[in-house]
Parts: sequence; structure tokens; C-alpha cells
Amino acid sequence: MKKTNISLAILAALPLLAHAEHEGTVHLDEVQVTAQKPKASLTQPDIEQAKENLSKTAGGTSVVDMATVREGRTSNLQDTLGMATGVLAQSRFGAEETRLSIRGSGLQRTFHGRGLKLMQDGIAVNLADGGFDFPAIDPMATDYIEVYRGANALQYGSTNLGGSINFISRTGYTAPALEIRSEGGSYGYYRLGISAGGVKDDVDYFVTASKYHTDSFRDNAQQSADRLTGNLGIKINDQVETRFYFGYVNNDSQLSSSLTKAQLKDNPRQATVIPGQGINQRDINLTRLANKTTILFDHSKLELGAFYSRKSLYHPIGNFGDTTGVIDQESDDFGLTARWAHLGELFGLKNEFIAGLAPTKGRTDAKNFVNVNARRGALLNNFDQKASNFEAYLEDRLSLDEQWTVVAGLQYARSKRDSQDQLITASGNQSVDKTYNQTSPKLGVLYQLQPQVQLFANASRSFEPPSFGELNSLVVTSLKAQKGTTFEIGSRGNSEFIDWDVALYHARLQDELLAVAANGSPVATQTINAGKTIHRGAEFGLSARLPYSLQWRSSVLINDFKLDNDATYGSNRLPGIQRSLLRAELVYRGSDVLENFYIGPTIEWSPQRYNVDFAETVYADSYFLWGVKAGQKVNQHWSWFVEGRNLANQKYAATTGVARNQNGVDGALFLPGDGRTAYLGVTWNY
Repeated sequence: MKKTNISLAILAALPLLAHAEHEGTVHLDEVQVTAQKPKASLTQPDIEQAKENLSKTAGGTSVVDMATVREGRTSNLQDTLGMATGVLAQSRFGAEETRLSIRGSGLQRTFHGRGLKLMQDGIAVNLADGGFDFPAIDPMATDYIEVYRGANALQYGSTNLGGSINFISRTGYTAPALEIRSEGGSYGYYRLGISAGGVKDDVDYFVTASKYHTDSFRDNAQQSADRLTGNLGIKINDQVETRFYFGYVNNDSQLSSSLTKAQLKDNPRQATVIPGQGINQRDINLTRLANKTTILFDHSKLELGAFYSRKSLYHPIGNFGDTTGVIDQESDDFGLTARWAHLGELFGLKNEFIAGLAPTKGRTDAKNFVNVNARRGALLNNFDQKASNFEAYLEDRLSLDEQWTVVAGLQYARSKRDSQDQLITASGNQSVDKTYNQTSPKLGVLYQLQPQVQLFANASRSFEPPSFGELNSLVVTSLKAQKGTTFEIGSRGNSEFIDWDVALYHARLQDELLAVAANGSPVATQTINAGKTIHRGAEFGLSARLPYSLQWRSSVLINDFKLDNDATYGSNRLPGIQRSLLRAELVYRGSDVLENFYIGPTIEWSPQRYNVDFAETVYADSYFLWGVKAGQKVNQHWSWFVEGRNLANQKYAATTGVARNQNGVDGALFLPGDGRTAYLGVTWNY
């Protein structure tokens, strides 16, 4: 570990040192208070139940409380997940679309996510081919978020390297009867949402409608979205509840171009437009319906689910071949889930057993047209794409005594990708018909060192087949599935003053799916299997309640991702991702004089430069950003916040493209982050 990484760890742990100097703590005798629990949903566990469930996992997991997130802007997944332990979330020019990765999953994807299993209320959001769209999630409809890093998501059928993120919706039991939230700020940003929820006898409901728009910091990067999201729960009796979910989003996004480093330093707001092709866009219309039914038995719980989604994509980009231009797609995806959990005994020991099935299917009508000023020109290609997956998994948690728990799991996954070329061009027949399958085991151990302190370790296999985005790239290749073995150790715990979540991992991958671009090109023109690669790193989350009503929150990522003896690039670092990243805030929480008031600085620090080509000849620079946020819950009805970001107006790359070998030549591979911005929000609820 180099000096900068050590410095990051020390900075993140400063509150521990500060608290060590604080004396005079008074320890009171334990007092037990019992009360009748209010009526709650069977299908939607509350956040405290979620924390208890995740604490049974022998690996890295965490819960993001949206009540804390709502103390600032809630525009994109960087806002909601940026402080989540182990999660890399970097927005492209402030847009909803975010580069989302855990442990290097989907490493070089800066668009249309891959490498994670996204879920909403335990039901998959991903399309059947494995990709997912960021606008599908509405942060205003979310109560809290569960993060399962790596193989710790096996209990939901995920075998991706990165794991799974589960967005838990508000219900009539958890939402205010009526809430109106308005946010506004720099570069024409606004988000307005109204929601309502309630319970009537054995029926509860929640619905939210929101509108979002921003002109964006970058030129040619205007974004807008309209959403309607909600759910209806029916409690059939004390043991059975069914819940229906619906979601609609219409998202229109302009996509600003990548810049050279020289252009970024000169004017990061600028953008280039290729004559005759107009501004790049990605317009998505998505409708999603789902159901989840929970049935309780004496010592068991059965969850049954189903979903259907329909998506339209209109996506003009550059004319780089017959699989780009105007991408015009209509897709239908559906799936079923069944998950059974049983709490009992095995060999006279406490035992919890989980088993599940998750079949999914999807079909896409995928066409490509010549881009003529962002309109359809001549038809370039036409694909009939079918994807199917079958996942079956088992996990067992055997408690050897009050301290030791052994966790073993096994998953079988079979995935089929069938893309039939309906228009044979000069590029030849680009049809692909591949089937991938693997059985992935997991073994872990959980040690309860103290009532609120846990140690854990595990070893697991990961498996990820390519999506159609990889299979039908500009250069069609026969891709293998990405596979790997991951080892993890760590600890989590909490006390009166300190909460922590730390994990170290080492993953050895084979045939990692990596996107590469021609030198100087901003477009990833081909996906390759990279042979052997190594992903290792540290994930460190810390919260501390300090003297003088101060609260510290921080998340540190240390990424060491390398090729493993590659024939061309040896053991060079994998390009396109920060080597380390610290996000933190130090907030004063008001006392009796300023009740429910908070104010404090925020920081984001990437202390090292990192390469953007495999040959390690061109680099994105290090950066340090700081801001301030403040707010107050005035009373039970009103709250407000103000927030300033990047107040020093630093010019930096939020994300980058990836090239093979730039030979030290600057290229259009850099996506600038936002400059100085400010936001104001007001919430009223009843």
C-alpha cells in the first residue's frame, strides 16, 4: 500500500483519533423498553429488519438510508450511492446516467450499466441480457437501499463480480400521507415530486409523480425525465400479503462529447458535434409492472414474484459502422422469482436455509439507421435478439454456537444469447448464438466478536455472460463469459460513537469483458476477453458521532486492478478507473438552540492520476473537490437544504473512455465533471 493510500485511510479514520481524546463519557445502566410493534408490511421489511438481515451475511453488505440522502440533492445514483461503502458512482456531466461499479464490475462502462444485478424490492431491474438503465430507478420512490458486494448477493441469485443493489420502495406504511419536494439549482436544474401514501384496513398504497430537468454544466447535455411510480399492497391475512408495483419513465438525454485533456483544461463545458449527425442522444421510454407475494409459515417464508417491462430506445450517436448510427430498439422482458427461507435446526444447531429460482426472458427488435442530423436515415442493420437466463441457488447458514456461523452457497446459472442478423451487409452475417453456464460455489464464516462487532471471511466464484452490447459491437467476436474467484475478509460493527464497515478482497478473473477503443476515438468499438486479470482492493466506510455535536461520514475505495502477465501489456494497470477515492463530510448537528439544523463541508478526493490506455501512456489527473451543505427539519411538516459543490471550480475528469495505446498522444477520452454548482431544496409533508 503506497503513501497516498495510507494517507486516505488515516484521513478516513481521523474521527476515531479525535474521539480518543474526548473524556467524560458517562455509561448508564441498560434499560429495556418494550412496545407493541405497529402494523407493518410483510412484503417490504423496514430498514431495521433489513439491517438485521444483512448482518447475517459473511461478507460486505450495507444499507443506505434515504432519509440521510434527502438532506441534499437527490438527482442521480451518485447522490444516492456515492457514500455507500464499496460503491463507485460517478455521474457523467451531472446526468442521471452514472458510472456504477463495485470491485471493478463493468469496469469501463460509462453508459448503460453492466456487471451488477439491480433489483427493486427483490425483483430484477436488469434486462434479460444483463444490461440495465439508470433512469429506471426513481430516488423519490425509494425508502432505503441494500448493497450486497460480490458473492454476498448470492442469496438473491446474483453471481456477478460486483454483486447486487436492491432499491426498496416506500409503501403506505412508511411514506407520509402527502409529500411535496422541490429542488432547484445551477444550470437550469429542477426536480419536482409529489407523493401520497396511506393504509386503509388491510390495503396500503404509495404513489409518486416527479418531473426532472437540467440544462447541465456541459454544452449539448440537456436532460429531462417524467416519472410515475407506485405500489399497492393487500394483506390477505396475517400470514399472506401480495403487492403490485408499477413504474413509468420517459427520459430524454443529450449526450455531450468526450474531450481531450487540453480541451478539458481550456473549457470543460465545450462539446463537439460532427457535422450532419447532430447532437448525440439517448431517449428511453420504460414501463414496468411487477408483483411480489409473501407467505409466512411457522418457521418459513415463501416469496413469489413476477415482472414485465417494455422499453423503447431511440439513440442517435456517431456513424462508426453498421451497428451504430441511430440505434432504435423495442424490447420486452419478463421473469419470475421464487425464494424460500426456512429457520430451523440442523444436527441440533440453529440453521437458516435459503433456496430460490429466477428465470428471465427478453426479446429485442434492434435496428440501426444512418444518423442524419439525429434522425433516421437508411437502414443499416436489423437484429432479432433473444436472451434467456435460468438461475437456481441455495444458501445455508449454520450457527455452530453463539459466535461462529458457517455460510455455504451454490448457484447454477444458464444464459442464452441469440442475436440473428436480419439484414446482411458488407460486414457479413453478424448473427450470434451462444449459451453460457456455470455452477458457482461460495463458502464463508461469520464470527461475532462482541454483540455489535463482527468479523467475516469468504471465498466464492463469479460468472457473467456478455450482454448484446458486447456481442454486437462494431467488431463482432465470439466472446466467452467472464469468470473469477474472489477471496474476502473484513469487519463491521457499531458502538455508541463509531460505526464501521471494512472489507479487503482479492479477485482473480479469467476472460474479463473489457471495452476498448481505437487510439484517440471516444467510442468503445469492441469488447474483448482480456485473458487473466486481477482485481484487489479495500472498501472502508466509517461514521462517527463526535464531540461538539459533530458527525463524520466517509467512504474510501482503494482499487488495484491489473492485467496478469498479458502478452502485450504485461502487468499494467487496467485503465479508466480511479486508483483510490475518498468521499466524506463533517457535519454539525444542531443542539437545542438550533434544533434539527445541520451544516458542514463535503469533500471528494482522488489523490493519484490514473491511466486511460492499456499501455499506460496517457493519464487522467488527480483532483480534490470541496463543498458545503446545510439544512434543517423545521418541524414535522417543513424541511429545507442548501448545497454547494466543487466550490473551488476545479476542472477534472469525472469518467473517461478507454484506449489501447495512445503512445502519449492526447485523445478525446475525457468526460469533465461539473464545475461550481449550488442547489436549494424544500420538502413539505403531512
